[in-house]
Amino acid sequence: MAAAKAPKVEEKADIVRHKIPNSDFPIALAVTIPPTATIHFISGQVPAVIDKTAAPDSLAAFGDTKAQTETVLKKIKEILEGMKLEMSDVVKMQVFLVGDPAKGGKGDTKGFMEAYTQYFGGAQPNLPARAVVQVAGLSNPGWLVEIEVVAAKK
Repeated sequence: MAAAKAPKVEEKADIVRHKIPNSDFPIALAVTIPPTATIHFISGQVPAVIDKTAAPDSLAAFGDTKAQTETVLKKIKEILEGMKLEMSDVVKMQVFLVGDPAKGGKGDTKGFMEAYTQYFGGAQPNLPARAVVQVAGLSNPGWLVEIEVVAAKK
C-alpha cells in the first residue's frame, strides 16, 4: 500500500522592491507583488485647508507644494491606518503636480520631495514605484498636489 503524499506547502513570497541600480533616490525601480498579497487602491487625495481665513479656492488656503504634499500624505497615512495598513505598505504612487505660480509655472519637485522624504526613504525604507507628472490644473485652483497610491500586504 503506497503512502499518501503530503500536500505541497507553498512558501508565501515576499513583496520585493527592486532598487534603482547605483542610486539612493527614494523610489523603487519596480515592485513585485506575489499572488498571496492583497492589493488596496487608494483614490487620489488632495490638500487640506491650512488657512481657513483665506478664499477656499486660493493657494493661500492650502499652502505651497511642500505644505500641500504634507497634508496629502498625512491624509493617505490616516486612510491606510484605518485599513490596518501603513505607509510602508505603499507599493505604487502617482503624483499630480500643478505648476506653482511662485516658481514660474513649474512644478515644485523640490518642495514635493521635502515632504515626500518625511514618509519614504530614511527611517521608512520600503520605497514605492512612483511617477510624478505636471498637470495643467486640478479641480480646485488652490490645489497644487494630488496623490493616489496602491498598497499591498501579505
